[in-house]
Amino acid sequence: MKKALAGPAKSAAKKLPERRMMIAAARRRIRPLLSRIANWTRRVDREAGRRIERARPVVVRYARRVGATAVRWARRIGRRLRPAGVLLFRGLAVAERRLRGAVARSTRAATRASAVLTPERAICAVIVASAACLAVSQFADYRAVEVGQPGYAGLPAAAAPPTVGVETAGQAHAYLLVPVALLAAALAAVVLRSGRRQLGRAIFALGLLSLAVILLVDLPAGLDAGAQAAQFSGATAVLENGFYAELAAAFGLMLGGLLLIGAPKAAARYHARPCRTRTSLSARVASAPRRRRRRRASSRGRVARRESPRRSGEASAPASRP
Repeated sequence: MKKALAGPAKSAAKKLPERRMMIAAARRRIRPLLSRIANWTRRVDREAGRRIERARPVVVRYARRVGATAVRWARRIGRRLRPAGVLLFRGLAVAERRLRGAVARSTRAATRASAVLTPERAICAVIVASAACLAVSQFADYRAVEVGQPGYAGLPAAAAPPTVGVETAGQAHAYLLVPVALLAAALAAVVLRSGRRQLGRAIFALGLLSLAVILLVDLPAGLDAGAQAAQFSGATAVLENGFYAELAAAFGLMLGGLLLIGAPKAAARYHARPCRTRTSLSARVASAPRRRRRRRASSRGRVARRESPRRSGEASAPASRP
């Protein structure tokens, strides 16, 4: 006899136990809780809606009363404050006009000043001022020796130690920087007169020479107490204002020379020019349709006038009868 066909092979893997009863139990616990929460929120929503509907007419009546009262009080306050508001805004308008006038005047003054004080003139003025400061500083006290300075430590500034051995800046280098200052001022005048900005290199060299003299001669001599250290106890050499004045003047000469060298020619001779036309943009736009267009050189009328022959006096005169 023939054997029946065998079915599909069964897997030898072990099946996991089903846990349907546990999941169903969890679902039974969660669903009632969710339904209770949903019912509670519905009841709260309905109750809140009923209370809002009950309170709405009262709120509307109260809002109308309050609004009408606020409008009446606003009108009364507005009538009382209207004169003050009018005065305030008129004052603001006057202040605006005054401010605009001041701005216009300052603009005109700045424009005129820029036409007079060009960058090149300003640089030359700085050089001349630095040269004058250098010349004056040579006759100012640049060093002194304070006697008993440690004893005045911790005292107020009014109690200053006595000073001896005061010297001027020119005594340290035999007033060498006075002709240097005069020469720098003369070179600045030449640059201002002829516009030769190449002389800025010479001015820079004079400032560098002044700085070298100050640092190599004045500074060591100013910090040396000298014979006063042996005569007085606690003698200390200090630098006075004259030293710092000549130092600043030397830096001013160097800066002026560098500016003359590095400033471009166009920027050195630039000065602002006031605009002669005072027509505003709105006036130009309004007058644009009324402007007449310029005729082109090849217009039809001009060509016709050129081609038409001119009539002489003989042709225009009537012919005489024979």
